[in-house]
Amino acid sequence: MKRLDELDLKHQSNAEWAGETYNSKFEGSWIPPEYRARKDGNDTDADWAKKLEDERRYAIDKRSLRWSEFKRMQAEEMLLHVQSKVFPFLKDLNGAESNFAHHMKNAVFIIPKPALLVEAVKAIDEIFEVMEKDSKEKGQAFQDIQGDVYEFLLSEIATAGKNGQFRTPRHIIKLMVELVQPQLGHKIADPACGSGGFLLGAYQFIVTQLAIKAGATSLAPDEDGFVRTSVAAALTEKAQGVLASSLWGYDIDSTMVRLGLMNLMMHGLDEPHIDYKDTLSKSYTEEAEYDIVMANPPFTGSIDKGDINENLQLATTKTELLFVENIYRLLKKGGTACVIVPQGVLFGSGGAFKTLRQLLVERCDLKAVITLPSGVFKPYAGVSTAILLFTKVWGPKDKITKPATEHVWFYEMSTDGYSLDDKRTKEEGFGDLQDIIARYHARNAEADTDRTAKCFVVPRGDIEAQGYSLSLSGYKQDLFDEVHYDAPGAILDRLLRAEVGNVNDTDLAKVQSGIVRELLALKGMVG
Repeated sequence: MKRLDELDLKHQSNAEWAGETYNSKFEGSWIPPEYRARKDGNDTDADWAKKLEDERRYAIDKRSLRWSEFKRMQAEEMLLHVQSKVFPFLKDLNGAESNFAHHMKNAVFIIPKPALLVEAVKAIDEIFEVMEKDSKEKGQAFQDIQGDVYEFLLSEIATAGKNGQFRTPRHIIKLMVELVQPQLGHKIADPACGSGGFLLGAYQFIVTQLAIKAGATSLAPDEDGFVRTSVAAALTEKAQGVLASSLWGYDIDSTMVRLGLMNLMMHGLDEPHIDYKDTLSKSYTEEAEYDIVMANPPFTGSIDKGDINENLQLATTKTELLFVENIYRLLKKGGTACVIVPQGVLFGSGGAFKTLRQLLVERCDLKAVITLPSGVFKPYAGVSTAILLFTKVWGPKDKITKPATEHVWFYEMSTDGYSLDDKRTKEEGFGDLQDIIARYHARNAEADTDRTAKCFVVPRGDIEAQGYSLSLSGYKQDLFDEVHYDAPGAILDRLLRAEVGNVNDTDLAKVQSGIVRELLALKGMVG
């Protein structure tokens, strides 16, 4: 509500300055959905007139719903007003038929005490003041700071959910987006979108590229070395429309859907396409629909056999395998996916594991396997993960005339620029993030063959020979340095000297006990 009020006032003053008309969201009156007059076929004129009269009686002056208006009310009055008028208005925000209103339907206003609401309003005002100050002093766009604050609040409340979902660190999302490089006009999806991080990452990447093309020069790299902005000022109205219709997210947790919608709205997308859907189930029928799919699907779950979409061929109920197959199906031919999987997917010996890896190697061009250290998802989970990057070449029903993958690029990330304990504190530098991007885009199948290096290329033939294993350790060669040690007698002499100094052998032999005695005995044994 604070953001709505501020944006509305800003649009209003911009329109006045430019001599244009602007229809404020807070102009006129608002009638709660339950009191809106609806015509019935049997209504007489008198019935209809009465309905309209009732509707007018419940009409609320929209001005009173502004943050700047209701924050001045007394505590008790404010609580009642927000509970009974402001919150229902927010739920109805983009019209009763909008996606946002649909997902807000079951949202409940749960601030119970007037004093707590007053505190919340005060705290939000203070946050906005600090953001405004930061924006002026540090030159970072207000919208970006506001989005970052919302992201931070999300990270504070997002513990691992009941469906095994946990928040993907934003620098890992930026890394993955940079590998895929989405463009304006691409249709982009995340079939397990949580709070919308990947969709937001794609949005920010595209907006940033357009801003740079338009000549923006003040964009500085963030603490992870990425240049990003959410500010769509460089976008024409047409481009903004194209971008808004490009991003699609689905999740099976209704709270996550709501958080995702809000997250994208806080970053400047007014009508995000985020929906409540189980993308592995029979009810989800999309196929060959997207240019780009990015996801961090839940790892731990399994799904009832009877619920699984019959188009999925893998004989398994493990969600981490089904999601990857489903992502392959969702891609258009020539479309690219970037997905986080548990490392078990790379080497699991079960039939479904092997079939999936064969699909990735033969029907897709499997471009890269990047293994991540196990602390990346702490404190939510300590599981070892990897990023798979692949482009769909053959459809599920196509006859393969030649396997699509020629070579796979492997990279072993050892650090992401943060400590790998539960605290995940920022360390000096960018870890391997920027190195991965530079080396991936400069990869060369003929030159990158040194398997003792941090990254290298493996031809398809080797992968087939290893039963389609994608485990980096199966291909990496470790270098062992030959170490030369002194003879044991010389080491023992040094230890004796450290104990007693330079004493002749006759005096040494007289020592009857302690460590010297034992060292002499050892020396006698080794000769």
